[in-house]
Amino acid sequence: MSEKNKQFIQDFILLAISISFAVFITRSGIVHQFVLSLGEWKYLGIFAAGIFFTSIFTVAPSVVILGDFAQSTPLFVIGVVGGLGAALGDFVIFRLVKDRIADDLEFLLLPSEKKRIVKIIHTRFVRFFAPLIGALIIAAPLPDEMGVAILGMSKLSNKVFLPLSFVLNGAGILFVSWIATNIHA
Repeated sequence: MSEKNKQFIQDFILLAISISFAVFITRSGIVHQFVLSLGEWKYLGIFAAGIFFTSIFTVAPSVVILGDFAQSTPLFVIGVVGGLGAALGDFVIFRLVKDRIADDLEFLLLPSEKKRIVKIIHTRFVRFFAPLIGALIIAAPLPDEMGVAILGMSKLSNKVFLPLSFVLNGAGILFVSWIATNIHA
């Protein structure tokens, strides 16, 4: 078995564990007890949940935790504090992990499709719209790795990436929190 194949299987298993963990902590009431136990430290909890909002491996538990915070915290506060945490999480991904995710995506593509995609990526049209596509992926309440990788390919500077990540993730967290309050209502 190739190294890329092993890596892909490991990543898939981690994703399944993350989703299973999110279901478990929701059904068991652990999340609610955790959120209540933070008391005055809840902003640190929201910030930490924001950090974990950015990765495919931790987004499911993060969404559950942010949803519970939304029951007792103003949504704007969750969006801002969680957005700051998510910007930090994205920055870590941007600097350290984007190559691994790119390897996983490359592994999923057949060799002939790789050549076609490389040619498409190098067109002027795609280079122009890549930042927009990456930004939309980050703003969506989905894991950010692909959006970060796309923004990384577009050669964004840290000065542009960090505020962009904050605004986009803050909006996504605000949206998830809003849904959580309306589901519980």
